Amino acid sequence: MEQEPLQPRQGDLNWRLSAHPVTLLCFLGIRLSALLMYLFGILFIKHFILVFIITLLLLAADFYYLKNIAGRRLVGLRWWNEVNTTTGDSHWVFESSDPNTRTITATDKRFFWLSLYVTPAFWIGLAILAVIQLSVIWLSLVVIALVLTITNTVAFSRCDRFSQASTFANRALSGGIVSNIAGGLLGRLFK
Repeated sequence: MEQEPLQPRQGDLNWRLSAHPVTLLCFLGIRLSALLMYLFGILFIKHFILVFIITLLLLAADFYYLKNIAGRRLVGLRWWNEVNTTTGDSHWVFESSDPNTRTITATDKRFFWLSLYVTPAFWIGLAILAVIQLSVIWLSLVVIALVLTITNTVAFSRCDRFSQASTFANRALSGGIVSNIAGGLLGRLFK
């Protein structure tokens, strides 16, 4: 008897299930391109100024796209900074769409939060690598990347008043994602 192929379910990491596939693919593409440009720049190009400028432009595009487009369309969150013109004081404003009026797909949420937390982890790993190699010049670019990605991560976590981020983080740390990744890595090592 032939088994029927599994149909993708909402919440699976399949971009075709996204309510906004173009937004999702642009978000992931821009986010991944900054990391890849940095890695390929270190390994193959070796021209610091060219790699620095292109990576910085990609990081700025990632910051802008995530903050102003992807966050709003994929999970209904946005944030900004307002400055009081009379006193010069600034404060951050966090906004979350009402879950009763806006439907956010589980796939979009999963891609968004996973990418939001994994990307700074990669940059932290690259920072550690730059410190080990005593490459201060490359470390400056990684620090800029960390500032931009962590700013978005903290801001979106703060504006998520319906605790999607904290639920995701708790599941990841309590064994869901972490155990799957660790199990997969260990399984491949000891095959």
